Amino acid sequence: MEPFKALRKFVIPEIVYGADAHTLVGYYAKGFALQTVLVVSDPGVEQVGWCGRVIARLSEAGICAVPFTRVTSNPKDHEVMAGATVYRDRRCDGIVAVGGGSPMDCAKGIGIVCSNGGHILDYTGVDQVPLPMPPLICIPTTAGSAADISQFAIITDTGEQRKVAIVSKSLVPDVSLIDPLLTSTMSADLTACTGMDALVHAIEAYVSNASSPFTDLHALEAIRLIGRHLPEAIDRPLSTPARDAMMFASTQAGIAFSNASLGAVHAMAHSLGGALDIPHGACNARLLEHVITYNFPAAVERYRAVAHALGIELHGMHDTQACTALVRGIADFRQRLGITGPLAGQGGTRSQLSDLAAKAMQDACMVTNPRRPTLQDIEAIYAAAF
Repeated sequence: MEPFKALRKFVIPEIVYGADAHTLVGYYAKGFALQTVLVVSDPGVEQVGWCGRVIARLSEAGICAVPFTRVTSNPKDHEVMAGATVYRDRRCDGIVAVGGGSPMDCAKGIGIVCSNGGHILDYTGVDQVPLPMPPLICIPTTAGSAADISQFAIITDTGEQRKVAIVSKSLVPDVSLIDPLLTSTMSADLTACTGMDALVHAIEAYVSNASSPFTDLHALEAIRLIGRHLPEAIDRPLSTPARDAMMFASTQAGIAFSNASLGAVHAMAHSLGGALDIPHGACNARLLEHVITYNFPAAVERYRAVAHALGIELHGMHDTQACTALVRGIADFRQRLGITGPLAGQGGTRSQLSDLAAKAMQDACMVTNPRRPTLQDIEAIYAAAF
């Protein structure tokens, strides 16, 4: 008899998926007996109207909504603390996050501080959040971050100019209302960057040293869906099938990485985004090929499966050829999406590489990379990407 699978624990929120899922926010808020909720969003989401629609649904349910929309890309520690102050001053008893990864991560940070006190950076690392957050309902408007699924929150430490990862099952939202229609207002650039973020989530979860048969299923299907549907979502932004496929892929990738963690691409992207304040998905997209080149010898069969899911033919190739073909295929895919040029064009300089590498090595995501890098290895990968 074959031995049992290794003992694993998996965490995901309650998920409602489909058109008009966001309209159930009042129903779920009432289910938590909430009276006053902090609605965390950003100016862009507010401008296109999704934040207002959610507030209207809460109002219809008799729930007072307190908007907090002062969230920027790569949410900052001081934004979390400002949100926590509003939450306390207005005597809120729950949180609704509407937006992409930035508002949802900021909402998680606010919840941590409101339940546990102190400063958000006190909770950096793995399993450092002792008390659960107030009830949190997430409504994603992008197909990429999957922060509505995950036990991760990424916050920018503005003093150190780096992003920190806070990882805890306490950060898994109570409910995720996933409505693909909300992604129809995304620009082409945002669709490309968030879609590449989802692709990196899935690839890194699949090759992670903490992967499992459960996460593998979700990761590979997410890779397949993104390869087929992301270009269409950019070319035909109002295509319901493309938007639905991308949102579903993002959700599957979220289930995978939240339970298998990530790797060097994300560790390096966090360091880079914290230093340069550039979009996370753009960082991931430009680093992925170079990290795969480094990692490939440590996870050959896994990367071959990734290539197959993307429709990249490796049959009959030896490992070196296979690695080259996969990297070339991903580069072509990235450029097809309009993400072109090296990292140097994003504002960084080679003089920063040593500091960037040092911060990346401290990131929690590096622990589950399939190959354990040295500081010099990470510097070399950054140099290749620049």
